[in-house]
Amino acid sequence: MFVELITPDKKYFEGEATGVKVPGINGEFEMLDRHANIISSLAKGDVRIANGKDLTTFTVDGGTIEMLDNKLVILAEAVLS
Repeated sequence: MFVELITPDKKYFEGEATGVKVPGINGEFEMLDRHANIISSLAKGDVRIANGKDLTTFTVDGGTIEMLDNKLVILAEAVLS
């Protein structure tokens, strides 16, 4: 799947991933390649983007995600680290 992590100030990540774990407001959940379309709110926490053995982690201060046609857009309020 194609993933973008964006804040109002900057694009932090753009690329392919095999899975992404996000901090949903009701708990952490994971999206894998070809996940069903979804829109959800994010709580403060870690976004983990996996591509094979590579793992990239960002701590976000809430936001929204949209998964549509195998493209995941993470709109974060801010990236804390």
